[in-house]
Amino acid sequence: MRRLTVPAPAKLNLFLHVTGRRDDGYHLLETLLVAIDMGDAITLTCRDDGAIVRTADLPGVAPQDDLAVRAATALRQATGGSLGVDIAVAKRLPLGGGLGGGSSDAASVLLGLNRLWGTSLPREDLMRIGLALGADVPFFLGGGPALARGIGERLIPVTLPMLWVAVIVPAVTVSTASIFAAPELTRNTASAKMDVFSEGYGRNDLQQAAVARFPDVAVALGNLGGRSRLARMTGSGGCVFAPFASEAEAQAAVDARPVSMQGFVARTLARHPLAAFA
Repeated sequence: MRRLTVPAPAKLNLFLHVTGRRDDGYHLLETLLVAIDMGDAITLTCRDDGAIVRTADLPGVAPQDDLAVRAATALRQATGGSLGVDIAVAKRLPLGGGLGGGSSDAASVLLGLNRLWGTSLPREDLMRIGLALGADVPFFLGGGPALARGIGERLIPVTLPMLWVAVIVPAVTVSTASIFAAPELTRNTASAKMDVFSEGYGRNDLQQAAVARFPDVAVALGNLGGRSRLARMTGSGGCVFAPFASEAEAQAAVDARPVSMQGFVARTLARHPLAAFA
């Protein structure tokens, strides 16, 4: 096998609580994560010269900072391999949108190259490599919806009903680091006592800081909130979403978005599309 195309789905944080902060500065989180049927697609083409090449520019992201490139480099370092790869990302997810696009790309590159390069590492090893790349990467290497604790490395699988979601995409790029550095950020939300959550449980502790810095996020929330009391931001922003009972209701909410913003309808996934990939 010399070429492989793999999906890299987006995720939503159905809630996101910041429960503390470690001495090394990393924040402790409790968040309910689910993948959706919208995402990037990545084509990996094996090279014999050892080069790891991104075949198209990603505006605002240097190759050495691209998580897809970093994932390939990390896997080769971990396995001592000599092969290279051309990485072509068909980018559909916005940068700085809180949908986990970069982390999902990294996870799918790890899974794809693990097969393409014949390194055959178990998922547990891929998760250790992935955690060093970003806190959301282990989730995308898992099999389905999960409650994540710690800095994202402690995953508890959960079962969720399928949801239709409307997602509104403000024309902003939100820096995750800047939101976590916000002085007003709540960092002491109590941990949930049970791993069973009702619809609309919790909140996104990062939302207030993002809204204060990006007025378009507030506009998107107000717009979507007019159709669902469950509207909230995902991740560190700036995309906002709300669940609906039907595709038609979700589409109506997207159609009513501000004219300056993009939007789409998606379904939540019971299993990651690469859950059985080996």
